Amino acid sequence: MSIKLFIPGPVDVGADILEKLATTQIAHRSKTATELQQNISKKLQKLMFTEDLIILSTSSGSGIMEMAIRSCTKKRAAVFSIGAFGDRWYKMATTNNIPADVFKSELGQPTTPEMVEEALKTGLYDVVTVTHNETTTGVMNPVYEIGQVVAKYPEVIYLVDAVSSLGGAKIEVDKSNVDICLASTQKCLGLPPGLSVASVSQRAIERAKTVEHRGFYFDLINVVNRALKDAQYPTTPSTPHMWALDYQLDKILNKEGLDNRFERHAKMSKTVQEWAMKHFDLLANPDFRSNTVTTILNTKGNSVGDLNKELMTRGYMLSNGYGNLKEKAFRIAHMADRKPEDLDALLKEIENIWEL
Repeated sequence: MSIKLFIPGPVDVGADILEKLATTQIAHRSKTATELQQNISKKLQKLMFTEDLIILSTSSGSGIMEMAIRSCTKKRAAVFSIGAFGDRWYKMATTNNIPADVFKSELGQPTTPEMVEEALKTGLYDVVTVTHNETTTGVMNPVYEIGQVVAKYPEVIYLVDAVSSLGGAKIEVDKSNVDICLASTQKCLGLPPGLSVASVSQRAIERAKTVEHRGFYFDLINVVNRALKDAQYPTTPSTPHMWALDYQLDKILNKEGLDNRFERHAKMSKTVQEWAMKHFDLLANPDFRSNTVTTILNTKGNSVGDLNKELMTRGYMLSNGYGNLKEKAFRIAHMADRKPEDLDALLKEIENIWEL
């Protein structure tokens, strides 16, 4: 029996997309490969509302995260964390010997523009990292408003992790002054894991050129130079993922349409939130709740592990709370190509199992 995944990635992938992964192999230095990447870039620019250069990485989103913070930090990074994935930015910095400070919000609360302003006015930092959508807490940060603060500090590079939101929520990269916006394919983009994408500003490129130790595989300048030369990559990319991404972006842009896609995600988010408030409670600040994943407080004290075991016998799977929130909360993702009727069916199954 197939399981419908309501976890914050990987997501269910349509049969037509899986078929594109089986496209005949091509030489990754061929003209066909160049044309494929150029097509993907144009479509991602529309999705991300940017004119910046687009790059791909045959890695999870964490690969581009490490590329970004290592290649762009010359002085010190201000890492803003609202959960486990904000903490990951900080760990990446420290394990790469990059000077950094972490600024944490209370659980369920966002990073505010005021917090960023307070840090940047010290003059200590030349990089800011923000998690747009934190899947541990179900909080979506005000990336645009934060970007208006960062814009007042021309020497500061703005890095945004949009791994679990790009394709499910509107992110206007250029208007938000984001220098690197990165995401993975296995979440809102609706593909299998194994590929990540990013927009890269000229400011980020110029900064990276001045950073001496950028590594090798994740050297931003090495990747950018090859992309600018012939829309290819220094090392072998996953061309099967690229065929699938090109196809999926056509569906997103032309078949469903961006506004409709964002509206569908918002509608599913509202459905889960209203259901959760009726039966339980929500962790996230009501003004900053995610469009793609909802973290529900387990106020009844039922076993989330047992719930999931029973759900799987019925063809569904959700996520337990992350880290210290295990069994204290559970998470329902509503992203990618998930249909509202599938979500309604899951909620009815939970009501039945827990006799809500």
